[in-house]
Amino acid sequence: MKRHSMVLLAILAGSAAYVSLNAAPREQQDAKQVYLDKCSLCHGEDGAGKTAKGKKLNMKDIRSADVQKLTPAEWTTIILKGKGTIMDSYEKELGADMAKKLADYMRDLSKK
Repeated sequence: MKRHSMVLLAILAGSAAYVSLNAAPREQQDAKQVYLDKCSLCHGEDGAGKTAKGKKLNMKDIRSADVQKLTPAEWTTIILKGKGTIMDSYEKELGADMAKKLADYMRDLSKK
């Protein structure tokens, strides 16, 4: 009986570890992938905003000095709350942690 209990516990522990490793929340996604999925349609892969939609919306180059001078908090707020009528809010979709990671990724585009 003791052996069966130990085997059952081992199976349960292994199953819990498998589920926790394979059910990572959206916030843990790579910021680059989120940028490519959510932002690059307008901002472009390089941040220049030279996509068809970016040109139509007169998108600023996020690598430019005036955009880069925004504080990390301002970047995060724009990602979470949106900007005017041009940019949608991503607060519910991404959450604050991913918005901060995304802001860092976007700021780093100016260094590439």
